[in-house]
Amino acid sequence: MSAAAEQANFPTMIIPRGTEIRVNHQGQLSIKTPGNLVIQNSGNYSEIESTNGSIRIEENVTVEAVSIRAGQACFIQGTLTAWKVHAKRITLEDRARAFIMLQESEQLEMSKSARLVGNFANEKELFFMMGKFSPQLKELPGSMDVHAPQQVESSTTRSIPQLTPDAVASEHLRSAQSLLEREIGRTDLAPAEAEALRELLYALRERNLARVGSIYRDAFSELSAPSATLKQAFEHLERYFQR
Repeated sequence: MSAAAEQANFPTMIIPRGTEIRVNHQGQLSIKTPGNLVIQNSGNYSEIESTNGSIRIEENVTVEAVSIRAGQACFIQGTLTAWKVHAKRITLEDRARAFIMLQESEQLEMSKSARLVGNFANEKELFFMMGKFSPQLKELPGSMDVHAPQQVESSTTRSIPQLTPDAVASEHLRSAQSLLEREIGRTDLAPAEAEALRELLYALRERNLARVGSIYRDAFSELSAPSATLKQAFEHLERYFQR
């Protein structure tokens, strides 16, 4: 068989000018290209970006990525697992499956047979939900294949971990501290509000519980318009000190 005939049996790969391809220390591939990008092979990626065009994940292809960015649209025919997807339009076609924690899009289209899990609009929504169900998150196994069918185990083969009252109480403190750390940098807080929250946060970090118990209600009473996140932090402290 001639060399020309052998080459005709394989598709041609074209890497457009301006494309960047890198591999990080974890062995994940990053692709940044100016035009449209079609993914026909399953793989584990760090970042996938089409600066000006669209990204398509074809049928029977499984892609895992930390971040996907498309200047236009992201079309999903296969399966996608991603922390963040940013595109003007995200389209899930027939039988597509997407596990997206954060989706930033102006338009989301789904066929009736497609499935979308996640779909938080921003990290604030995600952290709010995780904080609300932090005890349940601690009960999850360390790793799980989201693409594989779940197997139900009997109570004789696996015991469900139970949180002790002390563990639940400590979780309220950790959750309150985490929520305050996210909100303390807000620029719309008045100086007195920011100072009150900062003093409370310092006491939480030092685990000076006597100090926290004596000031947290006064700190929150300083807030003229507390956000949902700050209200949740207050609720965690209330539950801790009202045990």
